[in-house]
Amino acid sequence: MKQSIFKALFPLSLLVLLPGNAYAGDVINGADTAWIMVATALVLFMTLPGLAMFYAGLVRSRNVLSVLMQCFAIAGVASILWLMVGYSLAFGEGNSWIGDFSRVMLSGVERDTVSGTIPESSFMMFQMTFAIITPALIVGGFAERMKFSAMLLFSAVWLLCVYVPVTHWVWGGGWLGEMGLYDFAGGTVVHITAGVAALVAAIVMGPRRGFPGTAMMPHNMTMTIAGAGMLWVGWFGFNGGSALAANGDAAMAILVTHISAATGAMTWMAIEWIRFGKPSALGVVTGMVAGLGTITPASGFVGPGGALVIGLLAGIVCFTATQYIKRVLKIDDSLDVFPVHGVGGILGTLLAGVFSATTLGVFSGYGFAEGIETMAEQVQVQFIGVISTIVFTAVVTWVILKVIDALIGLRVSEEEEIEGLDIVCHEERGYDL
Repeated sequence: MKQSIFKALFPLSLLVLLPGNAYAGDVINGADTAWIMVATALVLFMTLPGLAMFYAGLVRSRNVLSVLMQCFAIAGVASILWLMVGYSLAFGEGNSWIGDFSRVMLSGVERDTVSGTIPESSFMMFQMTFAIITPALIVGGFAERMKFSAMLLFSAVWLLCVYVPVTHWVWGGGWLGEMGLYDFAGGTVVHITAGVAALVAAIVMGPRRGFPGTAMMPHNMTMTIAGAGMLWVGWFGFNGGSALAANGDAAMAILVTHISAATGAMTWMAIEWIRFGKPSALGVVTGMVAGLGTITPASGFVGPGGALVIGLLAGIVCFTATQYIKRVLKIDDSLDVFPVHGVGGILGTLLAGVFSATTLGVFSGYGFAEGIETMAEQVQVQFIGVISTIVFTAVVTWVILKVIDALIGLRVSEEEEIEGLDIVCHEERGYDL
């Protein structure tokens, strides 16, 4: 009798040795939590110092500190706004268009409050790093000519009026998520919004003095390549962390992210080599970023074969878009935010609907969204997500810029632009030669 009771109870006793969520959905899982904390650090690392150094090396020496300062300031402002109201409006229950105020100042969130299998504080912080890097990406569109005060005001208002609503639409229970949009880590939420906003800002503000006739070469490619390397590494947290668990989804997302980045870099390099006779360091890192941005929305839904094709197309399409924006349209998107991030986000979001199919052999992914049965249906949903994000972002960004311009002015004077924003805005120099 005692032996039979022991046999019955022994399997139950093993539950205390299993990870927390192995037997309860509302218990914190240590492995998942540890991974998301690491991923959070990696995504913040992408902005500081990754993106800051990447952008700072691309501008002229008299503006290097201004770009670094802008990225740091945006990190601070976005963090405070995300805590105060941004997180609540993005991920609060609300309605199909916007969240509510239930989580203002993290109201109701304690140390043991759970979101899925991780603490809600960890989920909130992970999402905060996305809210930091998105407006920081836009800096590349107006680099070397926007007032620091205008940049701060624009970044704050844009975060609340553009980034937060789109985040809710896609990830916070809004209408695009309910429709079945595939955006694993930010093709629409991050890259399309930032790319379109940068393009609108470049158009509204006009080109830098001397563009397009004067060559505006990066002043420090060593700094740019170092920053690019940080972006590549940090992107593993960006995409892999979006699985919100330490599991196979995260591992595959990291793998396909790396494959697309490598393919994008090599494709861009090859195009330059064929077209201009020599490959450039700037080209290879730009191709890498194009590959990373393009795989982002698809990273949780496609396999390595699909990632290879996505990286290849990213290199070709984003290179072509960069040349067209600069040389044909003559729009001074200073650091190519729209042709790399915007076009990459658009391309990747659409291709997520293609390579998520399970019928493409070695290029197959892991299936369509719930309730969607064909590739055509999934691509249609992806297209709706792309168009709605572009239109909403363009209109609201244009209004924000025009209002700020009327209130305090957007642009420094021509004399101040010649002197450089480092001295004009911060009374400092990046280099004391």
